[in-house]
Amino acid sequence: MISGDTILLALMLITSVNMARYLTALRALIFIMREAHPLLYQQVDGRGFFTAHGNMSKQVRLYHYLKTKEYLHHHDSVFTEKCDRVRELFILSVALIGVTLFAALLL
Repeated sequence: MISGDTILLALMLITSVNMARYLTALRALIFIMREAHPLLYQQVDGRGFFTAHGNMSKQVRLYHYLKTKEYLHHHDSVFTEKCDRVRELFILSVALIGVTLFAALLL
C-alpha cells in the first residue's frame, strides 16, 4: 500500500512543476504584453513585476484583467491565447495547492 508521505511528496512535486509552468507562462505573457498591449504593460508594472519591490496593487490589476477575461476583446490572437493559457494554469495551480494543503492536513 502507498504511504501518506509518498502521496504528499507526489502532490508537492506535481504542484511545484505546475507552479513553474505558470510562472514561465506569466513571464512570457508580460514579454508579449510589452508589444501587444503597452498600456496594460505600464498599468501592471511590466518591468518590475517579478522584482522584490514590485507594486502589489499593479500585480492585482493583471489578476483582475485575466479573471474577467478582458483580453477576449484584444486584436492580437497570440496575446489572447497566452492570456488564456496563463489563466488556465493559474486556476490549475491554485486548485493543486488547495488539494496539497488538504492532503497535508489529512495525512
